[in-house]
Amino acid sequence: MTDPESPASRADQKTGPGRADWVPEAEEETDGEEMPLSLRLSIADTLTLGNATCGFMAVYFTTTGILIPHLTGSDESGMARHSAATAVILMLLAAVFDLCDGLVARKLRSSPMGAELDNLSDLISFGLAPAYFVLVYGMVADDAHQRVSALAAIVVLLAVVLRLARFSCVTMKDGMFQGMPSPFGALTVVSIVLLELPFIPTTMAIIGVAWLMVSRVEYPKPRGVLAVAMLSWIVGAMGLLAAWAFDAPGGQLLLQTGCALQIALAATIPLFATTRRANTFRHNRREARAGQLP
Repeated sequence: MTDPESPASRADQKTGPGRADWVPEAEEETDGEEMPLSLRLSIADTLTLGNATCGFMAVYFTTTGILIPHLTGSDESGMARHSAATAVILMLLAAVFDLCDGLVARKLRSSPMGAELDNLSDLISFGLAPAYFVLVYGMVADDAHQRVSALAAIVVLLAVVLRLARFSCVTMKDGMFQGMPSPFGALTVVSIVLLELPFIPTTMAIIGVAWLMVSRVEYPKPRGVLAVAMLSWIVGAMGLLAAWAFDAPGGQLLLQTGCALQIALAATIPLFATTRRANTFRHNRREARAGQLP
């Protein structure tokens, strides 16, 4: 006869008709266990959720402060200016959260779902929000074509989707991104819109930024001094937007200057990276030829 306390007997109880007797006990033990690490939010994850929240609120202010007044025939241009500035400031704040969550994750720790949260939040703040901003611009601007601007908005959104997907799959050398980072691309897109150029140059520039986001151009990651410089630039841009929103003296000129600098920086980095890559290629080719000489 089998001993009821033997391992064989306990195995029979788990696999035989008496299985229902031990299932509730196992469930009670599971309920008392601590939450798995994969389901806990770290400090970095909380900052990432702040990024997503800012992106969503940017869409909200773009809708309630720009689109709806235009559709209802409201002539309150000040409200549209305040809402546009608020929406862009929220995108800038999302970029701050995106910058800080990476720094915090490296210093402390990130949960196993941190990378997925980061991509989803970036899609909202730097994909959906700027694309929607472009779409609304095409609906409210006097010289804009709504269908063309909708196409440009779709191009921006898909570029961010493709860039984030590639970022998850492609391994780059340390300290470099492949393609324009989506926060930088989003801020460049809204700068192009705020600069109030004619519609065709605006649309072409927006599509150009979308192409840079999916290109193979290498961009340095914001670390150390570069991270401080980027944070300082974002804070300064917030100040320019606030001055423009409250119609401060010279606010319009300051905003246009800031937007022009953002666009110039976006155009300069690819040129610098391409030149450096060409110089490296020539140097390697010279060394290869030198090695072939007797």
